Amino acid sequence: MSKGVAVITGAGQGIGKGIAKRLADDGFAIVLGDLNKEVLEQTEAEFNESGYQVASFVGDVTNPDDQKNLVRKAVDTFGSVDVFVNNAGVDHVGPVLSVQPKNLEFLFKVNVFGTVYGIQAAAEQMQKQGGGKIINACSIAGQQSFPMMGLYSATKFAVRGFTQAAAKELAKDNITVNAYCPGIVGTGMWERIDDAMVKFQGGNKGDAFKKAVEGIALGRSETPADIANFVSFLASPDSNYITGQSVSVDGGMVFS
Repeated sequence: MSKGVAVITGAGQGIGKGIAKRLADDGFAIVLGDLNKEVLEQTEAEFNESGYQVASFVGDVTNPDDQKNLVRKAVDTFGSVDVFVNNAGVDHVGPVLSVQPKNLEFLFKVNVFGTVYGIQAAAEQMQKQGGGKIINACSIAGQQSFPMMGLYSATKFAVRGFTQAAAKELAKDNITVNAYCPGIVGTGMWERIDDAMVKFQGGNKGDAFKKAVEGIALGRSETPADIANFVSFLASPDSNYITGQSVSVDGGMVFS
């Protein structure tokens, strides 16, 4: 019997796919959301082969109607939305002085607008059914800003703000709102950071990633499974008394 229904945006690959797989292993019926139809179909096929209850929806998180339709897809297919993970996001690497209007608009539309639209769509359904859990993707860059990451950090600080406000507003509806803050994950983002570091500061490709990992107390970079383990906790009844928190899952980088 399903533990409930979990919806994950940006679930076609990377961290989102890792979260979706863990929640499927936990017993949730899964609705995968992604803008990339090809990777979404591949992931859905993999999940079907693994025997998971799964459905998918191609949509753009920056479109509020797509977010509402994603929720509708989950309800029409499985009957509810018990967990909604606003995982979809994009990055930007470069000095503050090089940030262009198009960069500002794109990053804020995906990371901030997309999260807000996801919160709204999920909460509307969760209010009808008596509660639920909303989980947002923040970052250690939302706890502390870093050189070359100013724009990305600003969007993640905004996610923290919306996480806290939504948690306070939705508590009366038995809806918790929390966020996970990953650190150095060995994904394509760090390849772009390395490229940008070489471009703006010199050095060799790979140096930035190596230096960053050396600063992690636990001595290794992060995997999608590390993040998914924590999201699994936030999606479970064990986290019922936790709301409004943005928690670093970084191996020991940002301490608070």
